[in-house]
Amino acid sequence: MISVQTLPFIAASALNAEDGSVKTLHIVAPSHCAAFEERYEAWLKAQAFQAKAGQYARLPEGAALFVVSPEKAEDPSVYGVLGTALDAGDWRIACDGVAEESRSAVVLGFAMGAYRYHVRGRDAFVARLVVDERDAGALAFAEANRLGRDLINTPANLLGPVELAAQAREALVARGAAVDIVQGEALRTAYPCLAAVGEGSDRPSQVVIGRWQKREGAPLVSLVGKGVCFDTGGYDLKPPAGMLRMKKDMGGAALALAVACTVIDLGLDVSLEVRLGCVENSVSGHAMRPGDVLMTRSGKTVEVGNTDAEGRLVMCDLLTEASEHAPAWLLDMATLTGAARVALGPDLPALFTNDDNVAEIFCESAKTSADPLWRMPLWHGYDAWLDSKIADMGNITAKPMAGAITAALYLQRFVPKGQKWCHIDTYAWNDASTPGRPEGGETLGLRAIVGAIAKLC
Repeated sequence: MISVQTLPFIAASALNAEDGSVKTLHIVAPSHCAAFEERYEAWLKAQAFQAKAGQYARLPEGAALFVVSPEKAEDPSVYGVLGTALDAGDWRIACDGVAEESRSAVVLGFAMGAYRYHVRGRDAFVARLVVDERDAGALAFAEANRLGRDLINTPANLLGPVELAAQAREALVARGAAVDIVQGEALRTAYPCLAAVGEGSDRPSQVVIGRWQKREGAPLVSLVGKGVCFDTGGYDLKPPAGMLRMKKDMGGAALALAVACTVIDLGLDVSLEVRLGCVENSVSGHAMRPGDVLMTRSGKTVEVGNTDAEGRLVMCDLLTEASEHAPAWLLDMATLTGAARVALGPDLPALFTNDDNVAEIFCESAKTSADPLWRMPLWHGYDAWLDSKIADMGNITAKPMAGAITAALYLQRFVPKGQKWCHIDTYAWNDASTPGRPEGGETLGLRAIVGAIAKLC
């Protein structure tokens, strides 16, 4: 079982078997509230308790009661309120009228709700859940979610390309993966288009390549993540309001890393490759300009119509390299377009794929894991919008519409025919705090993606 030091948990093995200080958290279906209402009638009336889903109440004798609808019992966000509601101390979970399988959702939702980011270090958790071997899966997701959130929330002056690459390497090596970091001239040679994005910054670009396999011959899953640690927009400079959250523009890399860590911690039967393009898009005399024509790893040329459409320039070289290894499935993740947010809002990552069966697996996984994704079309009627008069393609279109679709179509030009591929355009952020989702960085789609990988392989 993974370490719980950075999570609001305590291992059951660390407790004294006769320790009477551990409190009980009762997770109760509405139909099972009667016994509690009869036993603690006055106590519950004082708290205006009703036997409805979402109700929380303190009980005497060091206990608490949380009511959940059986239909929602396996949705971790339902339990997010418990991360801040429980009194100080250690708590064990007891399910009453709720399936024991819901325990994993309780553990994960509690961790998601208890999370807070602080630059100077993490506060001690005042309330902790007691966990054991049954909770290994939930702990894997909780740790990956924490890692991804921490990376996205870290200010850009503290997390540049070098620091992001170093943290990714540390997380992967700790799990037994082999990791290479490509930089300098080797990076410019292998990833010329990606390198051009980072040339405007004094902070050197890095590419992280991690490899892990459960066994020899396991199907290869390849992950690619956009790690733009700060995006000024380049010469097509963003307005001040547009820059406020640009530390989160490496959210795709954070999500890809979180997925990789979870896959390894769960021991899924795959061979895994993960590529993270860690760069900064800045303005300087060395920065790429609108109208420049860039060479890509594939040999195709790209005319830069807008320097703020840099994410796809980072991703295309990595997709080309990943495809050279003919994975069973290729998946990229990126905070790629504002157009996806206009279409779907902040909570729904956009899913694009060239394979209907893969799409069905993803959508079913999103549903069962309560971690939504929404399929968008790769509408090839718009493909010609990317044509350039002087290069093989442009990185943007002249049309003020369908921006998420045309960005996905750009990426697809670097995926060989017959290669199963998915692209996820994510916001990677919670605009406001809701139960289980505090304001700040978020690994949207983590559970859905891992669940899909488990089914695909």
